[in-house]
Amino acid sequence: MAQPYLLLSLALVAFDPTLSPTLSLVQPALSPGGFRAASPLAQSNPSTQRRARRVIALTSLTADIIAKLNPQVLVGVPGGSLTEQNPALRSLPRVSQGRVQPNLEQIIALRPDLVWGAKSFHESLVERLGRSRIPVTLTDVRNWSELEALTRDIATQLGTDPQPLLRRYQSIGISQPKRQERVLVLVSSQPILSPNKNSWAGAMLERFGMNNVTANVQGTSFNRGYVTLSPERVLQENPDVIILVEVGGGESLKNQLAGRSFWRNLAAVRKGRVVTMEYLGLVNPGNIDAIEKASARLRAIAQ
Repeated sequence: MAQPYLLLSLALVAFDPTLSPTLSLVQPALSPGGFRAASPLAQSNPSTQRRARRVIALTSLTADIIAKLNPQVLVGVPGGSLTEQNPALRSLPRVSQGRVQPNLEQIIALRPDLVWGAKSFHESLVERLGRSRIPVTLTDVRNWSELEALTRDIATQLGTDPQPLLRRYQSIGISQPKRQERVLVLVSSQPILSPNKNSWAGAMLERFGMNNVTANVQGTSFNRGYVTLSPERVLQENPDVIILVEVGGGESLKNQLAGRSFWRNLAAVRKGRVVTMEYLGLVNPGNIDAIEKASARLRAIAQ
């Protein structure tokens, strides 16, 4: 049975939602109601800015970045597999789980002086926490520049040095593939969805010099970073390599597509150039380890 469209739409933004239009944070300013609005041009003097000492992270990515910059300031994190697997986060209180909105009373009880959330999922918290005078910063990450900007902004808020972590990002490396193959990434079968350049997955492909056949296709799907393709369009593109993203739960995407009549006529299928990758790291950044794992996989595919 094909995975329902609604289930996929939830899966793409579940837990650490990073796929909606991005709010890039560089130096946020506090506005009425506790919301820290972002401006890519705004600059503030770190010496005069009050540093956060009790921080709640509502996404696995921000929790991981904060833990790597200054773990002592974290007082609450989201639930989920990535949190459980991170020793630095394992003992901290869980203030949210999956698609359930964070526990407002628990957040207030933890007395944070800053809450980091996702623009695509936590906007309703801004006004509610603002009544308790708790500042909220919302961010989404859709490319490497925004990941670096987010890291710098968190470091500024904490009064720490972002350079070791930024160097770690750089060490992941930009690879020039030996073969200039045309690549198609698919995340769903009904409808057939593929990332364009306005998504984290698209940015990952670009970073490793991979020729994403849907990079410049403008979509009308629920998310601007993804495009809906017809079977005829997939056949027309006829990519050299197909990357299938398994989001977990239900029938695998590979099995779903194997039952479609167009599938066997694709060159990548006939040549055995269909590979699978995990959702975290490629579609959703997840955390730094997930990004590095996905990067290693893409490097191997490109070579």
